[in-house]
Amino acid sequence: MKKIAISIGDINGIGIEIALKSHKKISKLCKPVYFVDDEILSAASKILKIEIPKDFKNKNIKKHLSKEFRDSIKNKDCKLINPAKITKESGEYSFTSLKCALDSVIQKQNDALLTLPIHKKAWNLAGIDYVGHTDFLSHYFNDSGIMMLGCKKMFVALFSDHIPLSKVASKIEFESLCNFFERFYKSFKCKKALVLGLNPHAGDGGVLGNEDKIINKAIEYTNKKLNKNIFFGAISPDVAFSEENRKKYQVFIAMYHDQGLIPLKALYFEESINITLGLPILRSSVDHGVAFDIAYQNKAKTKSYLNALDFLIKN
Repeated sequence: MKKIAISIGDINGIGIEIALKSHKKISKLCKPVYFVDDEILSAASKILKIEIPKDFKNKNIKKHLSKEFRDSIKNKDCKLINPAKITKESGEYSFTSLKCALDSVIQKQNDALLTLPIHKKAWNLAGIDYVGHTDFLSHYFNDSGIMMLGCKKMFVALFSDHIPLSKVASKIEFESLCNFFERFYKSFKCKKALVLGLNPHAGDGGVLGNEDKIINKAIEYTNKKLNKNIFFGAISPDVAFSEENRKKYQVFIAMYHDQGLIPLKALYFEESINITLGLPILRSSVDHGVAFDIAYQNKAKTKSYLNALDFLIKN
């Protein structure tokens, strides 16, 4: 069975609940290793009233934390978990868990990385400059990871992900698009993918913008280079996810974050996953956030987590 390193995510969110709830099921499919300290795990278990399984293998990471945080863990009167609160401590902890889990995969101690949700503001408060998992992994490996989200019914890859909408148009460059298409195909061997234009009506032949002409040229060039027609479009974004198109295509490529993820999450929010392509390691994640609105209320659903694990096991 594969060994899967699991970073625990924001300890004030639903990550630990999902891990505890799902352990019995996933331990039959793989060997999970959770990067979380005994003290944090015990505190969460008491709040949730969920027992820690006897075979729940966790790796303590406190030696990698700041002295301030290590001291708080030693202080038995200190409240280690603050449900639904954005804190610098939870930001530091989730980032440290991620780094330790990643290191274990790089060192071949584990086969793949599964990440539970973090809170970007908590990272910011902790002085962590990355805007999420994909951004950190891209910087770590000095190579841009490709963010793809979805499920068996529909996957959406993002040409640009966590950048302001005002900067998207300037990113639409011929060479960048060609490089993206090639890297995507090498990382995820799909038979075909539908590419969305940037502007309404995919620019209407230049009436509503010229970026879509560049996208079309990049599609044509890449297909010729691959010697097969893999990429189709650019299609008007407002009809890209029609029922008819979803029957024809399983894979879609969006030019920016919300363009692709709004329809995906409207259709398959509870079962879709987040995958980082184009990296030397295999990584997947749940496709939802920390869910502070239900944190530590025993309401968290596990379908996305189980699907993310299933992807790692089968790839």
